[in-house]
Amino acid sequence: MKFSAAKPNKFHAKKTEGDGIIFDSKKEAGRYGELLMESRAGLITGLVLQPVYRIQEAFKRDGETVRAIVYRGDFGYFRDGRLVCEDSKGVRTEAYKLKRKLVLFRFPDVLFVES
Repeated sequence: MKFSAAKPNKFHAKKTEGDGIIFDSKKEAGRYGELLMESRAGLITGLVLQPVYRIQEAFKRDGETVRAIVYRGDFGYFRDGRLVCEDSKGVRTEAYKLKRKLVLFRFPDVLFVES
């Protein structure tokens, strides 16, 4: 499958296909392959792509709707009975660092992992 070269990724990540799924980077696609093997081996369960954690609900102010703030991880799964949210990071942007802090506070029972 070919991808349009209209706008290159500012962090030089290349879209990659793995298991019929388009990932934002080779690193993310590779990690998905590893997690699939762990899932098949029974080490993890409930593997999902791009789990969403709502940090703040949407609201209205002066008649205008302000969108919710969400954190979207790359993978979600259970390991040893604990919910894990994993993000394949190449570059830790300021927005990512802020959202990560907020999500760690709001969801203390979820283990957040960077790979």
